[in-house]
Amino acid sequence: MPVLRDFFITLSENQFLNSAAQKYGLKMGAQNVVAGTNIPEVIQSMKELNAQGISCTVDNLGEFVYEKSEATKAKDRILEVIEAIHENDVDAHISLKPSQLGLDIDYDFCYDNLMEIVGKAHEYKIHVNFDMENYDRLQPSFDLLDQISQVYDNVGTVIQAYFFNAQENTEKYKNYRLRIVKGAYKEPAEVAYQDKNDIDLNFIELIEYHLLHGKFTSIATHDHNVINHVKQFVKDNNIPNDKFEFQMLYGFRKEMQLDLAKEGYNFCTYVPFGNDWYGYFMRRLAERPQNINLVTKQVFTKKTNTVLGVAAAAFVLGRLTKKSK
Repeated sequence: MPVLRDFFITLSENQFLNSAAQKYGLKMGAQNVVAGTNIPEVIQSMKELNAQGISCTVDNLGEFVYEKSEATKAKDRILEVIEAIHENDVDAHISLKPSQLGLDIDYDFCYDNLMEIVGKAHEYKIHVNFDMENYDRLQPSFDLLDQISQVYDNVGTVIQAYFFNAQENTEKYKNYRLRIVKGAYKEPAEVAYQDKNDIDLNFIELIEYHLLHGKFTSIATHDHNVINHVKQFVKDNNIPNDKFEFQMLYGFRKEMQLDLAKEGYNFCTYVPFGNDWYGYFMRRLAERPQNINLVTKQVFTKKTNTVLGVAAAAFVLGRLTKKSK
């Protein structure tokens, strides 16, 4: 399984495949994992989810930006999304990546962009989640959170269970709304667990800690075993439903998403939109290769395979089945 995970991460970093996917992917069926390429499309997708009792967190896809003009463009688009959420009265909040907003260019520039976004969201009482990225960007992202939370209280972040310091950070940020995940980047053994069992164990421990001591917990998993464990844990510890939510990706395990919402649990779908979807999707497969069997329809056709030209990635994506339909 580690080999497969590394394979997906390598694919996520392939610029040729990423460019080809941006050009052809949505035309060939990637709309099954991406909720649109523009704001009207993603707003409509979120309205449909809201109508089924599901809230949303929306991600304007893109990361690792190295030009100020690109970061400014991303900031402006996120501001437009916030306006659209407010104007359309959508039950949704924002997820963003600091690297998309200039973290790799200049820290202060990124801070200014984030302050503008969080300030606008605060005006409309919309939460903003800082998605965590790879280890090199981990501490700077926490630093940004620390600074901005001195001014605004509508911010939260992500704790990645594969890091050795995940428990320490969960305790430090227990008064924040946290999304607990396993982690989806390839990290060195000096800073992160490499064994799946170690990661899974830490994942459960972090969830339990924050459910008992934290402000609000977003449990991001498609694993029914983890979900069933959490259901029993909250029951045993008298934790009310308004203290947590389950969270899954758009296009994955649709029936389970609906079932959990119908059972009365808070449920949030992670809703990505835009053309820059390829790296995001490959890392979701790296995070849990079983996700291959959870996508509702085939993402690529034979025509797409020819366009991409790289057999490995096309073969993997071509295996996506309709099992979760």
